[in-house]
Amino acid sequence: MNQLDALRQWTTVVADTGDFKQLAISKPQDATTNPSLILKAVQKPEYRPLLDEAVKNHAGKPLDEVIDRLLVRFGAEILSIIPGRVSTEVDARLSFDTAATIARGERIVALYKAEGIDTSKRLLIKVASTWEGIQAARALEQKGIRTNLTLLFSFAQAVACADAGVQLISPFVGRIYDWYKKSAGAKWDEAASAGANDPGVKSVREIFNYYKQHGIKTEVMGASFRNVGQIQALAGCDLLTISPELLAELAANDAPLEHALDAKKAAATATMEKLSYDEAGFRFALNEDAMATEKLAEGIRAFAADAVKLEKLMQESGK
Repeated sequence: MNQLDALRQWTTVVADTGDFKQLAISKPQDATTNPSLILKAVQKPEYRPLLDEAVKNHAGKPLDEVIDRLLVRFGAEILSIIPGRVSTEVDARLSFDTAATIARGERIVALYKAEGIDTSKRLLIKVASTWEGIQAARALEQKGIRTNLTLLFSFAQAVACADAGVQLISPFVGRIYDWYKKSAGAKWDEAASAGANDPGVKSVREIFNYYKQHGIKTEVMGASFRNVGQIQALAGCDLLTISPELLAELAANDAPLEHALDAKKAAATATMEKLSYDEAGFRFALNEDAMATEKLAEGIRAFAADAVKLEKLMQESGK
C-alpha cells in the first residue's frame, strides 16, 4: 500500500487544483479551487477556451458575474469527475463586507443549481476567515448553504468558525510554516521544525484536538502544504487538500504511514477550555497573533490581485 492509499484509510483526500483534467489520475473525494488556481488554469491552452466561452456567452453582463460563471463552469467540470464536493470561492475583495459576501455566495449557489447540481451535498462556498466573512458564513449556513472558511491561520479564527456553525475550515499549514521560517531567519532549524514539530502542523493539531474534545461538528481540512512531511504528520485529520504534485509524491512512497491524528483519542482527552469570542474579543485575539494577522492580510491581497488579473484576461478576451 502506498502512502496515498494509507492516508485514505483515515482522511478524506481533497485535490487542490483548478486543473480538472488531472483529477482522474489522483481520484480525490473532493476538490478545492481559489482565484489563483483558476487564473493559473486559464493561462494554459487547454483551459483558455473556457474563459473565452464565458466572456462570449455572457457579453454585456457585469464582469463579477462573468467571473462567477467561469468559476462555476470549472466547478461543474470538477464535479463531473469527483464523487464529492467542490469548494468555490467568493471574491476576496468582499472579505470585509458581510452582506456582499452573502449575496455573492447565494448567486454562486443559484448558478450551480441552474447546472442541475445538488448544492446542499456537493458545494461549499469558500469565504475568508475575517470577522465579516465568518458572520456571512453563519448566515449562509442558516440558509442551508454549506461553507468552507479559508485563509485560517489562528486558533481564534477556528473558535469563531465553530461558534458560527460552519461546515468546514481550511487552516493553511504551509503559509504558517513560511512565516515562522522567515521570521527565524538564519536561526531556523529545518530538521527540528519538521513533521510533528512543524508550526503549521502544530496549529492544525491544536484545532483538531479542540474540536474533537468539545464535540464540534465543523470539519478540519489542512491546506497549503509545502512538503509531504507536513501531510504525513496530519494523517487522520478530517480532510487534507493536496496539490497534484504532492499527491503524486505520496502515491510513489511505499513506506509505512503512521496514524498521527485520532479523533477518538482526542475526544477522550478533555483538557482544553471551551472558548467563545464576541467581535471585540476576536479582533483582539487575532491582533495578538502577528503571524495570523500578517498572513490573513497577505492572503486576501494575493487572492484579490489574482481576481483583478482574471478580470483583465476577460476584458482582453472580449475585445
